[in-house]
Amino acid sequence: MKNYFDEICKKLNDKIELEEIKIVDNSNKHKGHKFYSPEKFHLHIKIKSIYLNSLSRVSAQKMIMKVLNKDLKTKIHALEISIEK
Repeated sequence: MKNYFDEICKKLNDKIELEEIKIVDNSNKHKGHKFYSPEKFHLHIKIKSIYLNSLSRVSAQKMIMKVLNKDLKTKIHALEISIEK
């Protein structure tokens, strides 16, 4: 699992200028939910990025979602994004 999170960090760092990134796995909090699957993650990505802060919140989130598009279809069920200053 840690290797997968490292992959996510690398994908985002390769495509977007980031100062810091932290991934929090909230999958355990969702075990009782209707569409819960142990093969998919519920993640909270916390990012510090001067570049992303220069964009609108929607544009910044779209950029992140575009980079993680394939993962969102296969390995990520839910994604929360926080862009900090």
